[in-house]
Amino acid sequence: MAARARYKRRRFQNRAGIVWASIVVLILVTVVSIKSIGLLQKAREYQAKEAQLTQQIEYETQRTEEIAEFERYTETRKYIEDTAKEKLGLVYPGEIIFKNTDD
Repeated sequence: MAARARYKRRRFQNRAGIVWASIVVLILVTVVSIKSIGLLQKAREYQAKEAQLTQQIEYETQRTEEIAEFERYTETRKYIEDTAKEKLGLVYPGEIIFKNTDD
């Protein structure tokens, strides 16, 4: 009888160990799943932010090119002439200016 009681007790202990191990594994799987969902959400946010920053870089690059082009234009004789005519009202000798009288 004693041998049978020991066998039952060991068998019960083995089952209890398996149950506890299963519970621990289940808890670990749950925690890892929750964390991975959070990481996936962060990854999506970072991808959206990356796309936005890439678009902003493209815009700033285009703007830099436009500024460089304007800088080259400001160094030309045509820009100097246009500015002198518009802001200072200067003209070449013999040039005729027509003004609108509706103003």
